[in-house]
Amino acid sequence: MSITKETLEKHLKDPAIFCCRRQKGLVISAADLEDPDLFDDMVEAGLLELSPDGLRIEQVLGSTLLEDVEALTPITRSVLSGVNEVASGSPEDDLPEKKSDCTEHESCAAPVITTRMGGNGMIHIEIAKADRIEGLKLDVPVGMAAAGVDTPAVLTEDKPVAEPETAQTGTKKVIRTLTKKHIKITRVELGDKTEIKDGVLSIDKSIVDKAVLEDPLCKSLALDVIYPDQRHQYTETIMDVCPIATKVSGELGEGITKVADGVVFMLTGVDEDGVQVHEFGSSEGYLDEKMYFGHPGCADENDIIIRCHAVIQRLTGMTRPGPFAAHKCQDYIIQAVRNELKKYDGEVVREEICEDVRRTGNPRVVLVKEIMGQGAMHDNVICPTEPCGILGGQKNVDCGNVPIMLTPNQVRDGSIHALTCIGPATKEMTRHYIREPLVEGLAADSEIDLIGVVFVGSPQVNDEKMWVSERLGSLLESLDIDGCIITTEGFGNNHIDFIQHIGQAGKRGIPVVGVSFCAYQGQLVVGNKYADAMVEENMDMGGFENNVAGCSCVTKEVAARAIQMLKNKMAGVEIKPAPKKWSNDVINANNKLLGLAETKLLDNGTLH
Repeated sequence: MSITKETLEKHLKDPAIFCCRRQKGLVISAADLEDPDLFDDMVEAGLLELSPDGLRIEQVLGSTLLEDVEALTPITRSVLSGVNEVASGSPEDDLPEKKSDCTEHESCAAPVITTRMGGNGMIHIEIAKADRIEGLKLDVPVGMAAAGVDTPAVLTEDKPVAEPETAQTGTKKVIRTLTKKHIKITRVELGDKTEIKDGVLSIDKSIVDKAVLEDPLCKSLALDVIYPDQRHQYTETIMDVCPIATKVSGELGEGITKVADGVVFMLTGVDEDGVQVHEFGSSEGYLDEKMYFGHPGCADENDIIIRCHAVIQRLTGMTRPGPFAAHKCQDYIIQAVRNELKKYDGEVVREEICEDVRRTGNPRVVLVKEIMGQGAMHDNVICPTEPCGILGGQKNVDCGNVPIMLTPNQVRDGSIHALTCIGPATKEMTRHYIREPLVEGLAADSEIDLIGVVFVGSPQVNDEKMWVSERLGSLLESLDIDGCIITTEGFGNNHIDFIQHIGQAGKRGIPVVGVSFCAYQGQLVVGNKYADAMVEENMDMGGFENNVAGCSCVTKEVAARAIQMLKNKMAGVEIKPAPKKWSNDVINANNKLLGLAETKLLDNGTLH
């Protein structure tokens, strides 16, 4: 892969290697040279051997080739006419590079620096922690900071200076409030009718006969209940984990929502031939080994799981209608439970007060969530009538995958029902979105003005990817934001869109942080110069899609690192480049900086 003119400058002092076979008489340009970022992998694979006699890129540009040279060949003086004699650089260039404490596939979080506008015409800068610096606080007059003045201001005794008439930084304005009442459920049983009484949820076991009538592609449904001490049992692949939540008053994002606490639905599925409903990888196996309990999209350690197993029409598992039929029929059952939850006046375990707020004067930030939209089994339902439901919603594929803006409260109120059937570890399930850690973290951060959450689909066709990404770029520009975080689920094909989105923000001067599973198996297939602040989601020891449902997705630790990374980037703090090879050491170095728990990786794709 040749280097581009845009990236040429940073590689001038790197070895010059031909990317392809080149013939005598060629005048060498950047397009003829291999990307130095790939050298480590090529050397490791035995494809490239660097030469001590090899020239640097700055020495060969514009030189003429005297003979035919094969691809991946170091360029030496013997094959060139007109070598550029360039000085090796300053003495500092020859000093050994300072070793970073970070050795992982994630940019280092760098110093923790906070700036805020004071009410006395001063900018307050606080460096909480950095290399050799801790606890430094500086107050800089606003006028001096803005104009670059390095002389003190002079005040006359007879003419007092009035404070600037600016809005108070970080002033909180509540736009709407959502109250989520978590209702205690202590037991679940299959009985003769659906009801909730004294904390016990009973589901009519014959409801499956009515539910399958919702879609002809669903051939059968079966229900059973799995208690926390019963999880070492076989399960088919996990298609989704869905909470039980219902609106009591208001629309999505406002009013009152009841959430059944301590219980979730888990959808599994095969087709009539027994083929698992999935793309690659499958979470079939022992349940206690195939779900990362406690992660945002999964059941929690003490949750009761209602398993709904669907059998769909043969050969429909990799189409849009097949998996959707399973979700639709399960939702019929969940809706029956929602109707009972609306009426049930049981014990409230906790009340969760969620606010859509604006903080005038703080950096304006948007969270962009790239979701699957490639057709086949890649789709999602957006803004259904009921939290985490199906009815009343629109599929992002049918909407053309264009960016759709939601409020933080709408996301936290279950505005996304996940239909995606991708690798289990990197799939963000329905429960993930209702408690998305990045939404929670950004909404709660008093130093940030969270404008909204943008959901954008990932089309299959490359031209469509570019078109959708351009629409996202225009939207971000029109919002006049100071920074954004962009996430994606899965890896590979959707990484094309992911990097394009980062580029669309970057070329408009918007500081951007990317969040994705990459590690080993999911290494980025494309890149650009704006992808310089990246946060890794991987939690598998080998860096693979390990088939453990909900393993390598956004967690609260991932969210905290991403938010701090964005703050640093918006403040102009240099972010150390990530090492070439992924390692968990940088993750934990950054976790330590932020006072977070250590990230522990799963070994061999199991929890044991």
